[in-house]
Amino acid sequence: MDNPALVDVTRGNLTESLHRGSVAVVDTGGNLVFGIGDVDAKVYPRSAIKALQALPLVESGAAEALDLTDAELSLACASHNGEEIHANAARVMLLKAGLNEDDLECGPQWPQRMEDAAKLILADEVPCGLHNNCSGKHAGFLGLAKTMGVDTRGYIEPDHPVQREVRLAMEQMTGDTLTEDVCGTDGCSIPTYASPLRSFARAFASFGTGEGLEPLRADAARQIYDACINEPYMVAGADRFCTRVMETFRGRVFVKTGAEGVFCAAIPELGFGVSLKCDDGATRAAEVMMATVLEIALELNEDEAVLMDNLVNPPVLTRRGVQAGHIRPGEEFLSALKAALKQAK
Repeated sequence: MDNPALVDVTRGNLTESLHRGSVAVVDTGGNLVFGIGDVDAKVYPRSAIKALQALPLVESGAAEALDLTDAELSLACASHNGEEIHANAARVMLLKAGLNEDDLECGPQWPQRMEDAAKLILADEVPCGLHNNCSGKHAGFLGLAKTMGVDTRGYIEPDHPVQREVRLAMEQMTGDTLTEDVCGTDGCSIPTYASPLRSFARAFASFGTGEGLEPLRADAARQIYDACINEPYMVAGADRFCTRVMETFRGRVFVKTGAEGVFCAAIPELGFGVSLKCDDGATRAAEVMMATVLEIALELNEDEAVLMDNLVNPPVLTRRGVQAGHIRPGEEFLSALKAALKQAK
């Protein structure tokens, strides 16, 4: 059975396109507070779970040994724009481990914004691994390998000690066994393991609150959470959803996007974890889905309400900047979400 249409795209008075998907909201007890679509289907979380992948870096003591700042720890959880500030921070992380950009195995990537790509072109340079949106995560993996005393080469392989530690942390946080049959290769070359949305939401409920976690892991989760909300620009960058939301909500929420329409979030004050997937992989729809959950779940102040109004109903514009329609949550999604969260409160 197809997942329901959760987001409408209008032009004029008509709906021009629909985006189907699924959303799971889970509490710290593992109870499904809200579910729409198939929340038990296995999906690749991609970069949405980088904060969980960073847990071994912190709880092993590697982050402390390397003297990583909040900005650098935030970058370890980032899918950044490849701006100069991001590339430089990744370079410093590597230097602290006695390494350099040649040790990165994530591959080069042009910066996301035209102005940052233009800087490289004008300097007669080409992008390197530092500009890869995952360079902070990879710098963290390399730092962990260095402090573990294992070979840094091949740290992206599933059987490397670093990736084994990451997989174990993911299994413990989600409650799932991650085997080869659910293992794919992410865009930055590390393993990515599929699990149900319900499991990822459960993991982020614990991540945001520390409930159900051993003291060492709860402390590591808190350090990572605090680093990301203290330095939200490092998580993404200019004009990015994750940065804008965490800057505005000032610690109330943690949000992280992933490729192919995946999002995860933690809402500690409610004890909720959220995960979602837009079936066609569209970021525009996944952002509306996540913004809708946040808007309905939380009591908003004025600044938060203004931001959410823009993110829940972003305009469809012509090339001249004239509004031609909206991207908006579907009525079925809205009504079901409101009813479930009202009951949960």
